[in-house]
Amino acid sequence: MELNGEQLIAAPIPDVWRGLNDIDVLSRSIPGCEEISRISPEEVHAKVMFKIGPVRARFSGKLLLSDIIPDHSCSMAFEGSGGAAGFAKGKSRVELKQAEGGTLVTYTTEASIGGKLGQIGGRLISASAKKIADDFFQKFAKELGGETEALESGTGSE
Repeated sequence: MELNGEQLIAAPIPDVWRGLNDIDVLSRSIPGCEEISRISPEEVHAKVMFKIGPVRARFSGKLLLSDIIPDHSCSMAFEGSGGAAGFAKGKSRVELKQAEGGTLVTYTTEASIGGKLGQIGGRLISASAKKIADDFFQKFAKELGGETEALESGTGSE
């Protein structure tokens, strides 16, 4: 599955970068986030409750950051397990650029999903993933005191 998109956040790049690296801001922005902790500057662990189609599960996972260029970009590798519901793992890249009205956040994600979740149709998973991403950016922008605008419809594919 691939998920790509762009969001305009009405805040300057340094504020967006700080927010993306602040676990308190992330805990309030990530839909279904129950727990999040920073293990090291490059590693974050989280527990998140997701409902994707008919499957509802609590995922425990970790996120490893790499290729970090402060106030500009980073890459992430992630993996999570939802017990009988299945697992997800993949990689993502986030880039920040100055734009009129704030910061343009561009993201690309590639993920593989298995277990019960892997048996759900790809379109349903892609639509659910896009909704989770959109919800995250809306909450994140509010945490930073601004609004968000999807500039390009997030694309999803199996």
